[in-house]
Amino acid sequence: MNRHIFNEGISIFNRSLKVRFKGIKKYNGSPENILKKIIDNCWSGRVFNASAGHFNLFYMRDFGISVQALVNLGYEQRVVKTLKSILEIYSNNDKITTTISKSRAAFDFPCYTPESVAYLLHSIRISGANDLVENHKFFIEKEIRKAFFQSFDSERGIVRKDKFFSSMKDNALRNSSLYNNVMIAMLAEDIDYFKLHNPFKSYNFKKIIKDKFWNGSYFLDDLSGENYIAGDANVFPYWTGLFDSKKMIKLSLDAVYNEGLDRPFPLKYTKEKPGDYLLFANALAPNYEGNTIWTNIGQCFIDVVNKVDKEKAKEYVNQYLKNLKKYKNYIEVFNPDGTPYKTFFYYADTGMLWSSMLLDSMKH
Repeated sequence: MNRHIFNEGISIFNRSLKVRFKGIKKYNGSPENILKKIIDNCWSGRVFNASAGHFNLFYMRDFGISVQALVNLGYEQRVVKTLKSILEIYSNNDKITTTISKSRAAFDFPCYTPESVAYLLHSIRISGANDLVENHKFFIEKEIRKAFFQSFDSERGIVRKDKFFSSMKDNALRNSSLYNNVMIAMLAEDIDYFKLHNPFKSYNFKKIIKDKFWNGSYFLDDLSGENYIAGDANVFPYWTGLFDSKKMIKLSLDAVYNEGLDRPFPLKYTKEKPGDYLLFANALAPNYEGNTIWTNIGQCFIDVVNKVDKEKAKEYVNQYLKNLKKYKNYIEVFNPDGTPYKTFFYYADTGMLWSSMLLDSMKH
């Protein structure tokens, strides 16, 4: 096991013991003040960490889904400083990865994924710091080629089915997940936006993804042949803007509603716990990414609902605010019954960077 992953595992376990005896950190003040304090506590002075809890290091995905909210809330300078810092670290490590340690080492948890370069480019685009791409053009184009050759099946136009890649459900062993295919599509669009060399240029990802994953009522989670309804699979095609059909959005949302994935609040990955998961994850944190409620995809889900039903989106925001008031903190993941997730080895993290999306939702 990678020593950085091992060290983080020890840190997570130690925190779980501390929380059991002392409870989670509680913030004082109004919901708005609590959220602002959390965002400030995620700021290391150099980068935005994934949380103010045990994930207090840089995660590309967590930052990537939070960037638009952070910019909307006026944190542009810190966003750009984060991007400058991580590009320097990535360049020095000669790779773009899911995670950067406190010692400035770049590593993947649990393994390589094309979403890292996708979120990096997209974050730069949102921030408007386009000069960063020009300054690191050779390195970024090398990492784009890496994504193409390591993760992409050029004959079928999809993410490879014979390899495992980290994704929104890091521990789930999925077969060419829809999520990572959407990330490739987002990457391809941003490569064109920055006028970089684009090995994905000849592929119509909107058509390919619709043909292979859309069953007429909702998007499939992967290409395993299983037809269960997955929350993230019916959020990210719309959240990224790849698909904007209100008819499709409403169909996907109806599937999510009928499956109960938004109850008691959004959003569960699945109704049950399907498929296979990494052995160590199952042993140390069973059901961590099964039918648990994840607030990161929950926030993205609320953004999608807001496209077609603003009143319902407000209801979900109020549910999140109710939790915020109850726990005086923003919690990472909940059990299916709405209580904070915990096992002997793991206690749900708190003070997540993506809480910025809740604050942004409150202001719109």
